[in-house]
Amino acid sequence: MRLTKMVAIIAPLTLGGLGSGLLTSCNDFLTIYPTDRIVGTDFWKTKADVDQMVDGAYSSMLSGNIQERAIMWGAFRSDELVKNTDFSSTALDNVSAVNLLPTMGYCSWGGFYSVINRCNIVLRHAPEVMQEDPEFTQGDYDVVRAQMLALRSLCYFYLVRAFRDVPYVTQSYEDDSQINEVAQSSAGEVLQNCLNDLEEASKYIMKSGGYGQNDWRNWGYMTRDAVYALMADIYLWRASMTHDRSDYQQVVTLADRIIQAKDDYYNAYHTNNVSAGDEDDIYHLYTGILAQSQIFITGNSRESILEWQYNGRNNSNETLENYYYQSGTEKDYKSTGMVMASPIFNAVAINANTSQGKKAFYSTNDYRFWNVVYNANNEEAEQLPIRKMVDNSGMTISPLSTTGATKTNSRGFKEYAQNWIVYRITDIMLMKAEALLELADETDRVAQKAAFDLVEVVNKRSMLTSASDLLKFDDFATKSALELLILAERERELCFEGKRWFDLMRYCYRHMNGVNIYQKMGDASNWPALYAPMTEMLGRKSTENGQGSAIAIKMKTEPYLYWPVQESEMKVNSLLKQNPVWIQEKTSEKS
Repeated sequence: MRLTKMVAIIAPLTLGGLGSGLLTSCNDFLTIYPTDRIVGTDFWKTKADVDQMVDGAYSSMLSGNIQERAIMWGAFRSDELVKNTDFSSTALDNVSAVNLLPTMGYCSWGGFYSVINRCNIVLRHAPEVMQEDPEFTQGDYDVVRAQMLALRSLCYFYLVRAFRDVPYVTQSYEDDSQINEVAQSSAGEVLQNCLNDLEEASKYIMKSGGYGQNDWRNWGYMTRDAVYALMADIYLWRASMTHDRSDYQQVVTLADRIIQAKDDYYNAYHTNNVSAGDEDDIYHLYTGILAQSQIFITGNSRESILEWQYNGRNNSNETLENYYYQSGTEKDYKSTGMVMASPIFNAVAINANTSQGKKAFYSTNDYRFWNVVYNANNEEAEQLPIRKMVDNSGMTISPLSTTGATKTNSRGFKEYAQNWIVYRITDIMLMKAEALLELADETDRVAQKAAFDLVEVVNKRSMLTSASDLLKFDDFATKSALELLILAERERELCFEGKRWFDLMRYCYRHMNGVNIYQKMGDASNWPALYAPMTEMLGRKSTENGQGSAIAIKMKTEPYLYWPVQESEMKVNSLLKQNPVWIQEKTSEKS
């Protein structure tokens, strides 16, 4: 979607248009207005009008456009996914080979700017309703404003990680007279604006659990824990680029707030579930045998912080279904999805020290090894069907197995009610571990041990407690070894959840010099070189058509980490500047 032509698609904005992705729960909380009811001066009259538009902003996050980019931007570009060889897609082939073309649909940022515009519309008009409806109070408005600031910030964070420099827009676009060209802001400017908005939002947004026990909105809406999680993620990202210790300390502080809040909620509502010896457990993670079903099948678990809610009726996560489960239509479909797990998941490495760079897992005693993919422990497999977020049978494969589960199409094709998890507690724990390690000196083993301890908690819950290959601190004798351990544990824990590419980018940035987040890429004459070990990891993505080696060879400097701006955007907005390496690529192709 073109930013400068956003109104051509969004305006006239009808409430009926929100119905395609409604965040309706089992009790259908949202009433759909007639499709000819135009959002304008005749609309912003009641609290219900505001609530409807807030729900519409959230529902637009469920669009296939955004889910597709969460997978493509955050997972497929990394080493964990490959294109299904049975599926024909030139676009996926090009992404795998680092031929990112400005004509690609994957370069479109329109879905996120659509959500941003919805947030801006609410922020512009909601104050008017306080004058019209006495039931819409200042307190109500403060919560609405906090939610829209937070949701808008999440969209901008996705955009910064995908494009680096992006237009930062706070004005709402509602009619053709408002068309305006907007230049990109630097990554540093956008991130600081987001942090400012999130700090403001944290004062008024509902605390986690504030909607009542087991209410889906505790996970489906931005809550205080979700705001803190997003802030921690942004600080961690910025610190990796700038090497600012104070930003790493912010990550630790925010993670501790989330962990404390989750512990308080658990103790308030799950006192009967605290068994002897668990009184000191502040994380309350599920055991390995329960994690698969509770987190990814039941959903909205006690470990989750923010999940996009799909009920399979008013909305269905068809994009995830097509990419991970099976593609096509109900009558004519492939047996597997468009993308598959890469060979790094087909077998285990010798030990935890050798897993990074070779295999994702280092032990068959890890429940996750068996449960994230089908056909696990098949060393000959060049690609494996994804099981995580696909298999809803509730069956957990025991680490005592010798062969993994066999792929079936037993899950229904219709009503694909699979939530997408944005943040969960183990993600936060590993963010904290990453920050603690960066704050530790090279020789400070006590400080390094604090980071290791968090990794150990996450790892141990998924391992047989009697396993001889539980993580041992002494096996990771250097800070760099611990850094790779955290990176590897994040892949084991968060694979296919849209995290891996961004994790690799942070890892790369921490080892780069000369990065200036306040200098826009289009204005620079040269760019810092990428950290070679990161591109070497990407080289294990696939051996198909030599794509794996192409990644490591082709990616040279910072702009290669980002997508080009879509060509259609460049044509309608003369203020935009293209990612410089893709200009070079285009020139090279012509010469």
